[in-house]
Amino acid sequence: MATTVLPPPLVGRVYSWRRVRVVLFAAFAVSLLLAAGWTGSWLTLLLRLALLGLAQLGVFGLLERWPRRLPGWAARWVLQVVAVAAVVPFAMAIIYSLTTLGDAVHWTHDKERLSGFGLLCGMGLLFSPWIAMSALYRHVSGQAQRQALAFDLVRSQYERNATQTRLRLLHAQVEPHFLFNTLANVRELVDSGSPQASTVLDSLIAYLRAAVPRLHEHEATLDQELQLVRAYLELMHLRMPDRLQYAIEADDAARELRCPPTTLLTLVENAVRHGIDPGEEGGRIDVRVTVADGRCLAQVRDTGVGLRAEGGSLGTGLATLRERLQLVFAGDADLRLASIEPHGVCAEVEFPAQRGGA
Repeated sequence: MATTVLPPPLVGRVYSWRRVRVVLFAAFAVSLLLAAGWTGSWLTLLLRLALLGLAQLGVFGLLERWPRRLPGWAARWVLQVVAVAAVVPFAMAIIYSLTTLGDAVHWTHDKERLSGFGLLCGMGLLFSPWIAMSALYRHVSGQAQRQALAFDLVRSQYERNATQTRLRLLHAQVEPHFLFNTLANVRELVDSGSPQASTVLDSLIAYLRAAVPRLHEHEATLDQELQLVRAYLELMHLRMPDRLQYAIEADDAARELRCPPTTLLTLVENAVRHGIDPGEEGGRIDVRVTVADGRCLAQVRDTGVGLRAEGGSLGTGLATLRERLQLVFAGDADLRLASIEPHGVCAEVEFPAQRGGA
């Protein structure tokens, strides 16, 4: 089995292609500036500049990690810039020795080559600190961007965890609110000695067997919501057959859309509790769900006693539902109450049409 040999981390970091590419481009640009007055080979000039740049790059990269700790008064970036400039004459002397091997006269005794050596050293001292400063700026800027991204990632994780925790708390509010209200209705029926008490209790048990597991789910489909609403209204109709009529309509396209559990059920239960129950004549509840222009609109209209004199402020169930909708749909949802003439209330929930699992 073949083993892939990776370069040492320091070498791979120092001589990354991005850095080498900058060095080669700078060497090429400087060689073009010097080409007009250069008496020797342009390729040799380019080679010397490139080797000098790579040597400076090695020193620059080495000082990024070594020494690991510096005195408090010493800034690493200052050390890097000074080292990049200081290495120029030493590196250029080695480069000249390598590129003039075999010459009859050593380059240190050749006046023309000494002049070229001085010129290249001068260009190296002039340009390399600025290139080093540019590299440092890009490095610091890149680190800042990475830290900002990491911070945003951590913050979004905390926000998501906080949202999930808040939703669980709100679900815990919904469960006792709904169950206690329903059981109170059954208790009233039993206390009154109604012969339908046993039938209603059986219906309640069947309903709760289907409904309670869904109360703990993070999301539901409108089709599941409509099934719960139908079962709930059938249960309430058994309790007050002469005082409650209802109808349920829904677009086929709406049934697979997702929503928080008990969204429709909360609206319907509120209509029964505060609209139909208080009135002597009862009333009718119409549930309708439509989809248009990427939005879902769920309406629950009742012909009960209507909004109270205090202005129809939301009760516990509706206030909790509004907050759950805001959390699930990131503020892109609304719950509205409006009076119906001559009496009654229309409760509307509007939110983005998103399919289950989206």
